Amino acid sequence: MAFSKIAAENLGGSTLPALAGGSLTGISGGKLLQIQSVNFTSGVTSVTSDSFTATEVTDQITPSATSSKILVLFNVSLSQYEGSGSGCKYEAGIYRQINGGGYSRIYAGSGNSYGGYGESSGNTERSTSFPTTMTFLDTSHNTTNAIDYKLYLSLLTSSGQGDNVNTGASDQERSVTLMEIGA
Repeated sequence: MAFSKIAAENLGGSTLPALAGGSLTGISGGKLLQIQSVNFTSGVTSVTSDSFTATEVTDQITPSATSSKILVLFNVSLSQYEGSGSGCKYEAGIYRQINGGGYSRIYAGSGNSYGGYGESSGNTERSTSFPTTMTFLDTSHNTTNAIDYKLYLSLLTSSGQGDNVNTGASDQERSVTLMEIGA
């Protein structure tokens, strides 16, 4: 009992959260409401242009409240090939579609190189693989309809920075995790 008294006094007399019947009391908001997750091991997408292109890496969640937040996590191992240019660079973006209304970019890929490398060693053939994790907190969906999140990729430039970018070899796992967090 002396420990509880000291802890409360050190907190300025405030009450500490307590367990009551298996629930934590004294804390509000930020509750994990649901998790959706999917893994991909086949169906690789190869992108050969500098325009954003949809990939197979996607998942869907239906929020229980318009005020909840959705934490979006993409984990992939992107690979690139360049036959004679000066490096491999790509852009990656998270796109969102609400209730089948069409995809639009909500994170990254805004004209900056997201990953890859550049070099000035001349025209050398190269093949690379890049672990890529993208994390985004969606606070603006304002719906209880189905939301799809999808990974889009593009080459940074139309030539010389990669002939293609792939969502990985077919034996490399790609995953999407969506978490609904209550307000």
